[in-house]
Amino acid sequence: MKQRYRAVQITRPGVLELVERETPAPEPGEVLIRVEACGICGADAGAIEGEERGIVYPRVPGHEVVGRIAALGAGTPSMWTPGQRVGVGRLGGHCGECSECRQGLFHLCMKQPVTGSSRDGGYAEMMLARSSGLVAIPAELSPVEAAPLLCAGIATFNALKKSGAQAGDLVAIQGIGGLGHLALQYARRMGFHVVAVGRGSDIADDVVRLGAHVYVDSNVDQPSAVLQRMGGARLILTTITDSAAASRLLPGLAPQGKLLVVGAGKDPLAVSPGFIVRGERLIQGAVTGTPYEAERTLAFSVLADVRPRIETMPLARAREACERVRSGDVKFRMVLTMDDAAVARGAA
Repeated sequence: MKQRYRAVQITRPGVLELVERETPAPEPGEVLIRVEACGICGADAGAIEGEERGIVYPRVPGHEVVGRIAALGAGTPSMWTPGQRVGVGRLGGHCGECSECRQGLFHLCMKQPVTGSSRDGGYAEMMLARSSGLVAIPAELSPVEAAPLLCAGIATFNALKKSGAQAGDLVAIQGIGGLGHLALQYARRMGFHVVAVGRGSDIADDVVRLGAHVYVDSNVDQPSAVLQRMGGARLILTTITDSAAASRLLPGLAPQGKLLVVGAGKDPLAVSPGFIVRGERLIQGAVTGTPYEAERTLAFSVLADVRPRIETMPLARAREACERVRSGDVKFRMVLTMDDAAVARGAA
């Protein structure tokens, strides 16, 4: 094993720097991962730009991590072995002791690390992770394919699966980006009547190829009115952080319909209590999910042939890659590789 490894760290807010670090040994209950790919998520910007509270710098960002186990700490469960393909998402491993964990609500554990924020993430050749946060990666997925599914994939798949919508229901997906392009694929394969709500005619063909039955361009039509004419949406899944746009879509909900929020904006949603009460409508948030649920997401993606549409860049170009993600100049997800052409091609 190499004594040193490369990492891209946030030296201080707004500053990404390529550095070398000494390879650490895993503590009890941890594993050391040799990283092969790490997706870039829009949420990484919170740590990079200093918008998240409580981050201690320097910090290595990245929470869509895929690699192989390089070393095991003491007490690691026997299901994890050296060389095994694993991943780590945003939730870095539940504690197993808090009230939420005792109820089996591992995704709501308040004592688990947040990968790339409260502990170092995957913009690096090596990474430590709690074994309780590990996800087994199926052989059918390459590292660059699997990485975005550990955040954008599970966030949208889990939300749709738990939404209560049934096959044939009208489901609207708002936002056709890193999350939305996966949500469209999952929704179509789950048997929903899928309406995509986006902005601009340039993505119309992409949206249809991804699975939408109907595309509503908000530059041309009023999306909520279109949904009303179609009978109202049983579910609106909003993947964007524009709370005003999400609020404007609310009138498109059918009675007893649900607005499910996976894109967490900073501004409040604007909604009339009467609108909610009269139609028994719901507004609900959805966080990613447990490692087991992530494995279910990966298994469904393999079964239903759902794949992220990605671009790749080597680790050394992480800053450029992040800037492109922030500008929206990516279709639809960016993944860092560890400068290994074989990994980028999906070789084992």
